Amino acid sequence: MRKRYVNIVLGGSAAIFFIVLLWWITSDPTRDLQASMPGSDNRGAKTLVEQIVNIGEKFQVFKNIITGTSENWTRFRGEDVDNISKSKTKLKDTWQADEPSVLWSVELGEGHAGAAIYGGKVYILDYIEDKREDALRCFSLETGEELWQRSYNVNLKRNHGMSRTVPAVNEKYILTMGPKCHVMCVERETGDLVWGLDLVKKYNTEVPFWYTGQCPLIDGNKAILAPGNDALMIAVNMDSGEILWETPNPKAWKMSHSSVIPTTLFGKKMYLYSAVGGVCGISAEGSDEGKILWESTAWNHSVVAPSPVAFPDGKIFLTAGYGAGSMMIQVRKTGNSYTTEVLKEYLPKDGLACEQQTPVIWEGHLLGILPKDAGANRNQLVCVHPDDVTKIVWSSGKTTRFGLGPYLIADNKLFVLSDDGTLTMIKPDTKNYRQLAQKKIFDGHDSWAPLAIADGKMILRDSKTMFCIDLKK
Repeated sequence: MRKRYVNIVLGGSAAIFFIVLLWWITSDPTRDLQASMPGSDNRGAKTLVEQIVNIGEKFQVFKNIITGTSENWTRFRGEDVDNISKSKTKLKDTWQADEPSVLWSVELGEGHAGAAIYGGKVYILDYIEDKREDALRCFSLETGEELWQRSYNVNLKRNHGMSRTVPAVNEKYILTMGPKCHVMCVERETGDLVWGLDLVKKYNTEVPFWYTGQCPLIDGNKAILAPGNDALMIAVNMDSGEILWETPNPKAWKMSHSSVIPTTLFGKKMYLYSAVGGVCGISAEGSDEGKILWESTAWNHSVVAPSPVAFPDGKIFLTAGYGAGSMMIQVRKTGNSYTTEVLKEYLPKDGLACEQQTPVIWEGHLLGILPKDAGANRNQLVCVHPDDVTKIVWSSGKTTRFGLGPYLIADNKLFVLSDDGTLTMIKPDTKNYRQLAQKKIFDGHDSWAPLAIADGKMILRDSKTMFCIDLKK
C-alpha cells in the first residue's frame, strides 16, 4: 500500500513537472510588457505611427485694427541680439504704489515662449492645449486684443511647458520654430503662410529635452537655423523657402536649447552656436558663407540653454546649467585660419554661470543670474569682468535673489523678472548693486520667458499668462 502511494505521488509530480516545462517552453514571457517606443522621451526619435503635420494650415482673423509704434523688439534679445534696447523713450526712475500699471493681460497655453514686437503688434508662439495646436498669435500692443492667429495641429505631451521660443520679425515676415522643430514663415501684415519646414523630417533633428528652445534668426532675407544631425546649420530663402546652404556636421552635433547669435570678429561676420557636442563660428558672408571657421569640443554639455556671448577681442563666454558651470575661450585669427584656446573653465560655485538666461554685456562687464547650484550666491544677480570671470565684482546679496528669471536693459536701467512675477529695476553699474525699485506685478509661477519692450511698454509672462505693463515716464 505504501509503495503504491509513493508511485502515485511520483507519477503526479512528474506530470506536474511536464506540464510546467511545456508551459515554460511555449509561453511568451513578454506578453504583458509594454515596449518603450522611440520618441517617448520627447527626444525626437520617430514613433511607429507618425503624425502628419500640415504647418500653418489654419488661419483665423478676429479683429482688423490699425496699430503702430515707433520702436520694435524684433527677436530674441532684441535688434542687436544683446538684450539692450536702443530706445529713446524715457522710462520712470522709480515707481509709486500703483506703478507700473498692468495695461492688459492674456491667458496662454503653458509655456515659456517670449514675444516679439513690430509695428504696434505683439507676436507670440503659443500652444493651445485644448486644440492641440501650435499657434502664432498676433495681439495689439495698445489694447491686448487678439487680431489673428496662424496655427497647425501637433500632438505634445506636457513637458514642463510647451512653447519656448521667440519669433523673429522683420518688415515683411515672421519666422517661428515650434516645440517639435516645425519652422513656419508667414507674411507679417496679413498672416498669410509663405512656407513651412519640418526639421525632424528634413534633417533628422533630435528634439531636445523639454522641446525646442532655439529661437529662429532672420538675417537679411535669410532664415538661419541650426538643426543638428544631418546639417549643423542652414540658411533658407525667406521669400521661397529654398535652402540656400547647409553646413556639414561630420561630428553629428545635436540641437541644443541655445540660439544662433550673429556677431563680427576680426572684421568677419559669423554665426556663433553652442550645440550639444561643441561650440562653433560659421561664416555669415562671402565665398565661404555657411562654412565652419572655427570650432571647439572642449565645451560639450547635454543641456545648453544660454547662447554664446562674444567680446570684440575674440573672447567667447559660454555657460549652461545642471552643474556645467562656465568656460571662457579665446578665438584668434592668423592669416585666414582661426584657433581656439580655453582660458578658464569652472563650476557654478566658482564664478559667473547661468542656467537659462544669457548674460548681458554692460560697459565691458558681464551681468547675469547665478543658478541654483552656485552655493551661497545662488540665484543672485552678479557682475564680473571678462578678464577674471571667477571674481565677482558685486552681487545683489543674500536677501535679493531672482530665481531663473529674465532681464534686459532699457533707458540705462536693468529690469529683472523673478520666478514669482516680481519686477526689479536696477541701475546697471560696474562697481555696486544699485536697486531703484521693486514690485510684484502678478502672482506668477515659472516666469522665465525673455522680456520685450517697445515705446515704454514691456511684455512679460509667467507659465500661463502674458502681461503688458507701462514703464513710460
